[in-house]
Amino acid sequence: MIPITVVDVRDAEDLVVEVLRSGAIAQGPMVKRFEDAFAAVSGTKHAIAVNNGTTALVASLQVLDLKPGDEVITSPFTFVATLNAILEAGATVRFADIRRDDFAIDTDAVAKVVTDRTKVLMPVHLYGQTADMGKLAPLAAEHGLQVIEDSAQAVGASFEGKQAGSFGIGCFSLYATKNITTAEGGVITTDDDALADKLRVLRNQGMRARYQYEVAGHNYRMTDLHAAVGIPQLAKLDQLTAARQANAKRLSEGLAGTPGLDVPQVLPGREHVWHQYTVLVGPHAFLSRDELAAALTERGIGNGIYYPKIVFDYDCYAGHDLIPGARVEDFPVAQAVAAQALSLPVHPHLTESDLDTIIETVREVLGA
Repeated sequence: MIPITVVDVRDAEDLVVEVLRSGAIAQGPMVKRFEDAFAAVSGTKHAIAVNNGTTALVASLQVLDLKPGDEVITSPFTFVATLNAILEAGATVRFADIRRDDFAIDTDAVAKVVTDRTKVLMPVHLYGQTADMGKLAPLAAEHGLQVIEDSAQAVGASFEGKQAGSFGIGCFSLYATKNITTAEGGVITTDDDALADKLRVLRNQGMRARYQYEVAGHNYRMTDLHAAVGIPQLAKLDQLTAARQANAKRLSEGLAGTPGLDVPQVLPGREHVWHQYTVLVGPHAFLSRDELAAALTERGIGNGIYYPKIVFDYDCYAGHDLIPGARVEDFPVAQAVAAQALSLPVHPHLTESDLDTIIETVREVLGA
């Protein structure tokens, strides 16, 4: 089996042992070291480590002091954490349709759903490429909106030289399958000193110092053990990204012209870090998306469907009073992409033989 992803954190063994031998494994100097390294990578003044990517989104919304009825606009084509975080923060969710070329929220669609109650724009940088921040950021500024970037899959990605997570408040996931992992973990990035201070207090049960409580807080802390896993990966992020980019280029060259298959695009001005290599299996392909996925699995090629439905199209969200008026049919691009998207292996551990096998098998089963 050629797996859809490979997790290799053996470079962290020395730092993990160092933490274990220190006897202090909760948040401490290793977390600070990780935060400093992450801030340098993201091009921001502050990086605040937390215990997962969902927490990063929740905490970022909480420090904005949203009131009941305040709206957050986001993408209907995303992992459920995006939606869950908004609901947990008590905000009202509004969705805007996506673009087919970058899988991200469409600026024109956002402009149509902004109201005087809208307070936050939350674009999702999906699969490793940023949304069109050249249009989204000015639109947010025009309407006085805070920007929270769901950058869970986009560490190292950039738009016209500006890093993902540096257009407002950036929220990253460090889950086991991400390009940079701490097994579980997340990071919030910002250039705003006051927001960074509020986030650090919030994540530590609202304490400025021991038993000096300033807000009703939470335990959102990362441990030194988790930070130790991530530090060596940050040091070689450029190398890991370059391998993914080379693999994606090889896949796109090999799969170009396959009937019914659209390969992913790298749009002008964007640095794609290829968390996922996601093709679209169109309606005129020899096999449907689900049939192609099954055929590849049978032939030993890992693949993934991210994501099979629009994010709110599940019974648990039906009639939810914090998602007013959301109907699947109102998002035709997202609906089509959810039915067609299929991710193929692109991770740094693929061999030339693996890449050849993936390309040859996809073309074969699609009748190319």
